[in-house]
Amino acid sequence: MATLLAKNADVLVTMDGGRRELKNAGLYAENGIIKQVGPTAELPATADTVIDLAGQIVLPGFVNTHHHLNQTLTRNFPGAQNNNLFPWLKALYRAWARTDPEASRASTLVGLAELALSGCTTVFDHTYVFKNGNNVDCQIEAARDLGMRFHASRGSMSLGESKGGLPPDDCVEEEPFILKDSQRVIERYHDASVGSMTQIVLAPCSPFSVTPTLLKESAALARHYKVKLHTHLCETLDEERYTLERFQLRPVDWMETLGWLGEDVWFAHAIHVDDDEIRKFAASGCGAAHCPCSNMRLGSGIAPIKKYMAAGVKVGLGVDGSASNDSSNILAEARQAMLLARLRLGLLPPEGPRKYMHLSQSHPVRAGEWMTAREALELATIGGASVLGRSDIGSLEPGKCADFFSLDLNTIGYAGALHDPVSAVLFCAPQQARHTVVNGKAVVRDGEIVTMDMRPVVATHNKCAARLAG
Repeated sequence: MATLLAKNADVLVTMDGGRRELKNAGLYAENGIIKQVGPTAELPATADTVIDLAGQIVLPGFVNTHHHLNQTLTRNFPGAQNNNLFPWLKALYRAWARTDPEASRASTLVGLAELALSGCTTVFDHTYVFKNGNNVDCQIEAARDLGMRFHASRGSMSLGESKGGLPPDDCVEEEPFILKDSQRVIERYHDASVGSMTQIVLAPCSPFSVTPTLLKESAALARHYKVKLHTHLCETLDEERYTLERFQLRPVDWMETLGWLGEDVWFAHAIHVDDDEIRKFAASGCGAAHCPCSNMRLGSGIAPIKKYMAAGVKVGLGVDGSASNDSSNILAEARQAMLLARLRLGLLPPEGPRKYMHLSQSHPVRAGEWMTAREALELATIGGASVLGRSDIGSLEPGKCADFFSLDLNTIGYAGALHDPVSAVLFCAPQQARHTVVNGKAVVRDGEIVTMDMRPVVATHNKCAARLAG
């Protein structure tokens, strides 16, 4: 039995039902499962692995509910730096289609390592371009080698330009093969057990890149195997115009006709929704992955996150693709979520989202309207766990997985902010994780990835990125 003792943290943020924040505290775990959380003096004195967290704050591992890890290969990509979504995609589709297994593995490792260094322990990845030999298998292997908890998608695109879709025909796959490979991946890799390190999600890409048939059949397959469903939705007004012109329905109503509203579904972005659609999400149990940095980078809009929260919609954070962010820093994403929600409140008067007022105007802020630092941290932890359907992660309490990270409070970046260390995590500039532990095992120790040597990975990644850009 492998045991772990993490002790002496200045502050430990539990995110448990009481939202306890403990001083001079720690946790004890056996075989990756937390057995005890509390003051250091009340914990066992020894363990196989002991981490001294003096001078540090400890938080539950962050949960990333939407990413495109292969897109680390096309960060800062020439020709795609100053576009909104549709032209940005058209500039990048063929580059992504040239991703081979070597590039896919390297990009997955680079993205996951960057996430771990920012406090992330569980990652959902939405890869949907499977050409040139690229496959889910090499990504799952990479996550296992690095030691990250991984929800992999068998994403898909099947609707090329010649049939009314956005992607080029040579970047899409045939639907019978997509469904066959989806079944293969689920049967080989999906693990629904408590503490699972690998789960599979079926994730057709978007309303403008797959057919209604594929959406329906993917949903049927997912529900047969009891895996979750994911897609992009309500990301831009271009998408809204697309479904209105093609199906005479707004995106949410159209997805409802296909059986895509339910507790096993969550949508990326979910920006352009009205109050009735928010109520539909809440009533059906749909979740949303909020991706503030990407939405700002592409000028997509500001999601109504506080409205979602007030309505009881499950909301988590998504770093989104590293070609639309252009990083994989989830701590920065949590900070941006807090700030962007405040900006939306400042822009929108109480009477509704369409009536923008001049920036010099304002209205009194009512209780609960502000996005607080602690609320943003909830989105990053228990919120993300709820979106992914995981009851075994997202908080630090007995019975949960030993997934956590720490930040050194004695840094220049936190100087002067320690009267409230918890809110300092987001109000101050994002700092790098001192330790990141997944399933009771260190992935980051003293600010360095320790599960593998990342130097040759970075060299391979840069070589592959240059090839894709050439």
